[in-house]
Amino acid sequence: MEKLAVFPGSFDPFTVGHEEIVNRGLKVFDRIIIAIGLNPLKKELLSVEKRIQLINKVFADNPRIEVKAFAGLTVDFCRKEGAHVLIRGLRTAADFEYERSVGQANRAINAEIETFFVLTSTDNTFVSSSIVRNIYMNGGNVERFLPKTLKTEDLKA
Repeated sequence: MEKLAVFPGSFDPFTVGHEEIVNRGLKVFDRIIIAIGLNPLKKELLSVEKRIQLINKVFADNPRIEVKAFAGLTVDFCRKEGAHVLIRGLRTAADFEYERSVGQANRAINAEIETFFVLTSTDNTFVSSSIVRNIYMNGGNVERFLPKTLKTEDLKA
């Protein structure tokens, strides 16, 4: 049986931290769906289509990665895709507390869904999409925070 996992998030933009979590997840899972959650309440830097394009560029040579957008509950998306595992990256203790609560709520909604936590490396502990967005929107160079296949100019609409 194929071991399929879903890595959900906004990925606005996709960072080296996200890339690290996916690559480490591939050591455990046969296939990973990177699931871009649609949140109409969030102010976005990149359109969903642009995020899909950029993430596909990062993993262009990896047939084990698929990128999809979804709306609604993550556990419902997992059920639709036939996945029983969610991958979540943890940078800090605060991340753990938040992700633990979300994982428990997901399990209460669908007991078949497990949450798999991956600790980020110390090099990427401080990297978040919010920080990268802020640096970018203020004219800073964000290439150090993006996967090697992406450049700052890739973030332009």
